[in-house]
Amino acid sequence: MKYNPTNVGEIELNTIVLDLNGTLAVEGKLVDGVIPRIKKLKELGFKLVLLTGDQRGTATLQANELGIDVIITKSSEEKAENTKKYIKENTVAIGNARIDIGTFENSRIRIATLQNEGIHVEILKYVDILVPSINDALDLLINPDVFNATMRK
Repeated sequence: MKYNPTNVGEIELNTIVLDLNGTLAVEGKLVDGVIPRIKKLKELGFKLVLLTGDQRGTATLQANELGIDVIITKSSEEKAENTKKYIKENTVAIGNARIDIGTFENSRIRIATLQNEGIHVEILKYVDILVPSINDALDLLINPDVFNATMRK
């Protein structure tokens, strides 16, 4: 999908790297509204992949429910290595925890979600956009006007 924020230029994104716990799920359950948004993003042509430390052991089940790929990672370094499989300039990462720094470092657009499980302060220096929920993050990508307004200079 192509975005064109004023005074920034065209940004083409086609891959979304997602975190699970504290991002797509809170206290082990997918956040209400995530499933239809993931479906819409897939319809828009995005490749979605879940990179997770799988703190609660539910990643495979939840990825299957969402219809997306999952890769279990045990550290920020493993997340970084797996994110490098995708073209940095076309990748957006969404997360909330210190383990997500690896995905943020290797993504063009980095979005942090501030939900019930909190956000680790160290990630803030890697983030382009901070939103209150995963649904807000996904809506930014679904609606180019909102993304463009947020990213404009």
